[in-house]
Amino acid sequence: MSYHDPGADDPLGLHGVVPPTVTAFHDDESVDYERTADHARFVVDRGAHGVFPLGTNGEFPLLTGAERESVVEAVVEEVGDEVPVIAGVGAPSTYETVAHAEHAESTGADGIVVVTPYYYPLDHEAALEHYRRVAEAVSLPVYVYHIPSKTGNELSLETLDELAAIDNLAGVKDSSKDVPWLVQAIDNHPELTFLAGSDSLITTGFAVGCSGAVSAVANAFPELVVGCYEAYDAGERPRARELQSRIFDVRDAFKHGGAYMSGVKTALRMRDFDAGPLRRPLRLKDDESAAAMRAQLEKLELPGL
Repeated sequence: MSYHDPGADDPLGLHGVVPPTVTAFHDDESVDYERTADHARFVVDRGAHGVFPLGTNGEFPLLTGAERESVVEAVVEEVGDEVPVIAGVGAPSTYETVAHAEHAESTGADGIVVVTPYYYPLDHEAALEHYRRVAEAVSLPVYVYHIPSKTGNELSLETLDELAAIDNLAGVKDSSKDVPWLVQAIDNHPELTFLAGSDSLITTGFAVGCSGAVSAVANAFPELVVGCYEAYDAGERPRARELQSRIFDVRDAFKHGGAYMSGVKTALRMRDFDAGPLRRPLRLKDDESAAAMRAQLEKLELPGL
C-alpha cells in the first residue's frame, strides 16, 4: 500500500485522474446534453479513472437546477457503468444542495462532491451543519470540495476534523493551493481520500498523499495527465516530473488572453471536439488569443495534436 492510495473510508477508492468535465452549449448557450455526455466519453476513452461533472469547469453556477440535473443524468448514462461518476451538487443553500444530492443519487451517480457554500460567510458550526445535513440525505459517499478562492469560505483543520466524523464523508478535493493545509489534513486523516485540485500541484499532491487529481488540463489532454499519474504510480518519478513540467506549460497556454476555462474549450476545438461557447458572462478566447494559445500548445508535441 503506497502513501498516495485512497483512504480506507472511501468506498469508491477514488484515484488517478478525474477530470471536471465540461458542460457543452449550443451557439445560443442552451445546454447540449448529448455533447456534454460525449465529453465524458472523450476523457474516459483516453484513460480517465473517473469523471466529475458540474465542477468549476462544468460552469455549474451558471446553470439552472433543471439543467444541472439533466447534465448528471446524461453523464451517468454515458459512462456510469465504466468509471465512478462523482456529481457536483453544491449550492449556496443547504436546502438546494440537499435537493441536488438526492437527485444525483436517484440517477445512479456513484458519489457527490459538495463545494463549500459561497457568497455568505460561513462559520465553523454552519459548515458542520451543512455537510451533516447533506450527508444524512443520501447514502452516497460525500467529497468535500475546498476552493476558498472562489467561495470565500475556508475550512479550518479543526472543522475538517469534525467533518471527518460524518459516516459517509469519504474525501476532500482540495483546490486551496495551500500545501501546508493539505499536508496536515492528510496527516490527520489518512482514512479519507484526497484529490489534488490544481494542475500546478499534481505530483506535489501525490507526494504528500493525494490518491488522484482533478485536472482541468485533463479535460483537453487526458493522455498527458494520465501518463503523469501512471509514471508516478509506477515509481518513475523523473518521468512524472517531466510530464508535470509539460502540464505547467499547457496550464500557462490556457491562461493566455482570457479565462483558464476558455483555454480548455479552445484546446478541445484543436482536438476536433467542439463543446460550444462558455455561458455568459464567460467567453471563449478571441481569435488572436486562440491563435497564440494554439502556437504555444503545438510546440509541446501533445497527444492528439
